[in-house]
Amino acid sequence: MKIEFTLNIFGKSIFIPDTIVNVYLVVIILLVLAAIVNKKVKQASADEKPSNFLNVIELAVEAVQNLVKQTMGAKHLRFAPFIFSLMAFLLFANLFGLLGFTPPTSDYSVTLTLALITFTLTQFYGLKNNGILGYLKGFTEPMAFLTPLNVIGELANPISLSFRLFGNILSGVIIMGLLYQALGLIAPIITPPLHAYFDLFSGVLQTFIFSMLTMIFIGGNLD
Repeated sequence: MKIEFTLNIFGKSIFIPDTIVNVYLVVIILLVLAAIVNKKVKQASADEKPSNFLNVIELAVEAVQNLVKQTMGAKHLRFAPFIFSLMAFLLFANLFGLLGFTPPTSDYSVTLTLALITFTLTQFYGLKNNGILGYLKGFTEPMAFLTPLNVIGELANPISLSFRLFGNILSGVIIMGLLYQALGLIAPIITPPLHAYFDLFSGVLQTFIFSMLTMIFIGGNLD
């Protein structure tokens, strides 16, 4: 299912691809889900057994908090809401293909934007915690002649981070598309196990990898 359209702004046509439209759909779904969770939490009573829905949400929150503690340290638990939001968006975006939509993360502009957010936070905390001189000095370690390589390596992080996510999701979309075309009417019978791998398993795995690398990159500049 593709939802795409063209906007006319000041006489110029701007094409909005379905992947960008799907980004907004994912955000809307997450906002609605967040509103439902917020309402149920406020209505919950300490004297009553929480519903299965709230139990699942609590387990997810605790899992992300533990992951942040183990990766970034307990004193940096303030990053847990950001990491939770990032993981929720990536998980819904990566699995959007199961609903018949094009996954937003199969568009490089989406994955690059997410990687640039990680890169910006990494550089911001590097400057904040080390100062300008300490930040620049970090590129000269362990030896000064390695400075160009250190700079290139730092600039390569968002590129590798974005391409890893983009490549894995896009490859799954292409492979499944080719299989549907090749198998025709029998595709719905044969493709479910492949969806389990290319959409479900790969989507969850890439969510975890991207989030872990984000915590590692940011956490490395916090202490």
